[in-house]
Amino acid sequence: MKKIRTVLFDLDGTILDTNELIIKSFLESLKGYVPEDFSREHIIPSMGQPLTDQMKLFSRLDEVSPLVAAYREVNLRLHDEMVKPFDHVVEVMEQLHSQGIQVGIVTTKMRLTTERGLKFVGINEYVDTIVSIDDVTHPKPHPEPVSKAIEQLGADPATTIMVGDSTVDMQSAVAAGAIAVGVAWSLKGGQVLKDAGASYVIDDMKELYSFI
Repeated sequence: MKKIRTVLFDLDGTILDTNELIIKSFLESLKGYVPEDFSREHIIPSMGQPLTDQMKLFSRLDEVSPLVAAYREVNLRLHDEMVKPFDHVVEVMEQLHSQGIQVGIVTTKMRLTTERGLKFVGINEYVDTIVSIDDVTHPKPHPEPVSKAIEQLGADPATTIMVGDSTVDMQSAVAAGAIAVGVAWSLKGGQVLKDAGASYVIDDMKELYSFI
């Protein structure tokens, strides 16, 4: 493998522990639209996909803008009390930045909450580019988000890794010609990420040092 010069990160479930916030936001906003037994187990498999797609999937409705608005209300209201970085994220992002590695965020989240999360945990200054759902026509698993981040950084896909917790992260990375790296703390489990194209699955964020 060539020396890695660029590291792209998914946001939710990868560097920010927003899993419980996301699940709670879905459960609250979908009350009355889903069966009584609808639970976290129904939500986890599609986490990482665009919010509108998930709402259509869960509610079986075509017009979901009221549900999306309700989700965002809950998500923003509870954001600061429920969001924290995963272990070693802040330290690793700082180290990558200080060593001249280009750092990008590639997320299916909207830019407003992406920037809020990065600022909240104090890592926004280490990020060179952000590609959010607002910046693309085709979200992950399409290659466009990862390709766009690579293009914005003037990077080479062959020396770029994309780190994520979701199958769509792995698929987008592979389709864009980058190296897909899964995180073992994904709620989906490491094997699911390997099956989706991950070349590596890391157990600790500090393992990224070995790539650079």
